[in-house]
Amino acid sequence: MVWDIIRDSAFGHLVRLASNGRWFPYPEERDPALWKNFVNEEKSESQTHRGDTHPPKDRSDGLASQPGSGVETPEGLYQHRDLSDKSQQTSPADRNICDEDRGMIVDPEKGKDKLVIDWFGPDDADNPRNWSRGKKFFVTFEICFLTFSVYIGSAIYTAGILDIEQQFGVSQVAATLGLTLYVAGYGLGPMVWAPMSEIPYIGRNPIYIATLFVFVMFQIPTAMASNFGMLLAFRFLTGLFGSPALATGGATIADMYRPKKQAYGLSVWGISAVCGPVLGPLVGGFAVEAEGWTWTIWELMWLSGVCVVFLFFFLPETSSTNILYRRTRRMRKITGDNRLTCEPEMMAEQMTGKDIALMVLVRPITLNFTEPMVFLLNLYIALIYGLLYIWFESFPIVFVGIYGFTLSQQGLAFLGLLIGAFIALTGLSIWMYFFQEKEFNDNGDIKPEKRLIPAMVGCYFVPICLFWFGWSARSSIHWIMPITGSAFFSIAAFLLFNAALPYLSDAYPEYAASVFAGNDLFRSAFGAGFPLFASAMYKKLGVDWASSVLAFLGVAFIPIPYVLYIYGERLRHRSKMARKDI
Repeated sequence: MVWDIIRDSAFGHLVRLASNGRWFPYPEERDPALWKNFVNEEKSESQTHRGDTHPPKDRSDGLASQPGSGVETPEGLYQHRDLSDKSQQTSPADRNICDEDRGMIVDPEKGKDKLVIDWFGPDDADNPRNWSRGKKFFVTFEICFLTFSVYIGSAIYTAGILDIEQQFGVSQVAATLGLTLYVAGYGLGPMVWAPMSEIPYIGRNPIYIATLFVFVMFQIPTAMASNFGMLLAFRFLTGLFGSPALATGGATIADMYRPKKQAYGLSVWGISAVCGPVLGPLVGGFAVEAEGWTWTIWELMWLSGVCVVFLFFFLPETSSTNILYRRTRRMRKITGDNRLTCEPEMMAEQMTGKDIALMVLVRPITLNFTEPMVFLLNLYIALIYGLLYIWFESFPIVFVGIYGFTLSQQGLAFLGLLIGAFIALTGLSIWMYFFQEKEFNDNGDIKPEKRLIPAMVGCYFVPICLFWFGWSARSSIHWIMPITGSAFFSIAAFLLFNAALPYLSDAYPEYAASVFAGNDLFRSAFGAGFPLFASAMYKKLGVDWASSVLAFLGVAFIPIPYVLYIYGERLRHRSKMARKDI
């Protein structure tokens, strides 16, 4: 397993490139005869006759005679050919041929003389979904580490806001822009990075490693900013380049786990996303007290620097399309046969610049506003995200202003949310194991609406948390009460996120990348905007009524998962883009 991980990492690919494949060889490079095992005869046959890899509805379609007869037919005259004989490759002018091994006519109009490279059966070890459990867990840990390293960058900054106000002579609202622009950056980034990671020629690893390296490097000018404008510019850029972890991490989890088990991987990944904003103020509080606000940025650079080195040596590629594409390139190099291709490569060749622009810039937005299911869930998730960031602004008011905590002690108050997240993870995992897994059919599919059940429970915890927190945060009540109440928010957020995102993925499997990019943009817009008016709202309304206003918003959104659970199937059948076969 370790050998495979290093071979398929960014480091392994560079070593293979430098050594021309002599180091870290693949099995087919050791034994060139193995290449025939990876040719999918059925797809090659279909490609040869009709120009696509999908099997015909009528198996007799276009087959004018039995393979191997070598006689003239209404389709034309064909001749025998051996797969490995390059001298018998065809030219565009001479496409009407039959392969004795494949037994197939090359249609002169629609057919393409191609051999389709595919997985070596359903148990192909290179397919990420066939990796060992240990390898999947290790890669899941790496994605969690990456997500934590970037997500902590938003909240770790908040501990130094007072210092930033004093150093640059700006207001609290202006200083808060360093948080909001970072969040805005990782809302816009997925519009570019997420679709790029789906392109077979690129894959996920180059995006992860390259952007994370830039993220690490940009921490230096951020910490050494000579003026406030420079600080804000680099906070935005670091958020932009850190965003692949947040947008593509879920896709990497889905690469490895089959639908029935994906929710477990996404749940564990979700914990790492919770740990970032929760532990950020704790780590940042001690750093600011000791060394000042710049120390929070240096800590972020060290953490993400260790992460990029670790991933450079040990993160394998998980995109199945990229793995098949690289396999096909190796086969072409081994055999010298340019007929060899794969489905991802054929799909990529058909994509135009217009298609890419549509996927990157247009579809995430149009899906959000033309599909009721997407709009409602994106709006709900965005609200939860915005409430989280605006509510976080009340923690200094409550724990420093009311209870007299120091800056570092204030960070400890966020641990209630972490405890709540682990409680939610435990409960959700038990429910999925004993109940939800039984809802999957023999094909591994589940009705998307069944994914919404956790959200139908979690939606109540948002107002419970905010009412509890707001009305228990007073000097006459012990500080443990608002901390206990805060745990309910992470329970709510955890259940809602782990219901809404799998639902969208199941309902729009062909447009999942665009749906997730739109979701990330929508929620980041709320997360970036809400903190700007948080301080004024809490000071004018007080902690109790300001929290209550947010709680009433939470109450207003409770019906959404119920409406989609009841009417979602009907809406899917009316949609032009949603899945309708389950």
